[in-house]
Amino acid sequence: MQPKTKAITAAVTGSALGAAGLAWLAMPAAAGEAPELPAISAEELVQSVATTKTPALAGTVEVDNNLGLPVSTLPGGTSLDIDAARVYNDGAGNSKLAIEQGASEHTIVRNGATVWTYDSASNEATKVTVPPEALQKPEEYQLSDPATATTQVLAKVRESSTVTVEGTARVAGRAAYELVLTPKPTERTLLREVRVAVDAEKRVPLRLAVMTYGTSDPAFQVAFSDIAFAPQPASEFQFTPPQGAKVTEEQAPAEHPDQRAVEDAVQVSGDGWDSVLTGSFPAEALAPQQGERGQNVDPKALLAQFGKQVSGAFGTGYVITTKVGTALVTDDGRFAVGAVPEQVLIEALGAK
Repeated sequence: MQPKTKAITAAVTGSALGAAGLAWLAMPAAAGEAPELPAISAEELVQSVATTKTPALAGTVEVDNNLGLPVSTLPGGTSLDIDAARVYNDGAGNSKLAIEQGASEHTIVRNGATVWTYDSASNEATKVTVPPEALQKPEEYQLSDPATATTQVLAKVRESSTVTVEGTARVAGRAAYELVLTPKPTERTLLREVRVAVDAEKRVPLRLAVMTYGTSDPAFQVAFSDIAFAPQPASEFQFTPPQGAKVTEEQAPAEHPDQRAVEDAVQVSGDGWDSVLTGSFPAEALAPQQGERGQNVDPKALLAQFGKQVSGAFGTGYVITTKVGTALVTDDGRFAVGAVPEQVLIEALGAK
């Protein structure tokens, strides 16, 4: 069965891939004849991507999801059933994401120290003023910066990877180099390789393909189906709430009050491709709750539906396996997740 293609923002892609950390890269909706480009070493290409500042651009982002996950929202997750997304960046830190989902639209606009979010379904808008020290954390407030995310990905898996340049491609009408990261033999991972197409001129990532063993088709691919590197009108980064919208204003803290608690609660074992995140859900997270669209959701029933019941020294629980990762959730609320086989998660829980 062919995977269902939907457009999606890179921000949502990050949620979809979770622990793999493979965010803000893109995969083409269609490929053209491979262009002829000057030879470049893998090290030079990696360095150029890592040091690139996102230029002014506008584009449409698409995704092919063949992960084996339902498109509906799971507790703590993000819906992949998205129709379209437009991405804008002015090259100076201001950005906009406009996400279409069914008949509704969700918009996120950053302009300097102000971040607006708007949901047309509820007609609610939130204005957040961000303090200067928090703006120094680009991963939180740069909404459309593929270079920043790529640097984080490379820092995570580069030392445990063989990195090569394997030819060229044409992505969204632009010439690109193919950068390939392959896990070293010591890495216990479900992933065979990650392929990134890098714009030959701008050195901005344009394509990501997450490849697994046993198939030549990507398990997950995310794309700029079109992209234009050009100055964007200032009006794109201005937001005025529609008439009648409920508006909430907030002052963002320099550090989220729950940040330290999260860092203490979630631990990382291993490094590189076989990293595993372990921790515990709050007690209420596994209790029946109401979903985004008002439906009743029972997390434990969903675990039973999509997972396999397992037991061991860690206790009892459920394992959910996709083509790019595995998650183990115990009946008492502990979890382990990573792009690894089930046994690696069991070992990680046993080491806690």
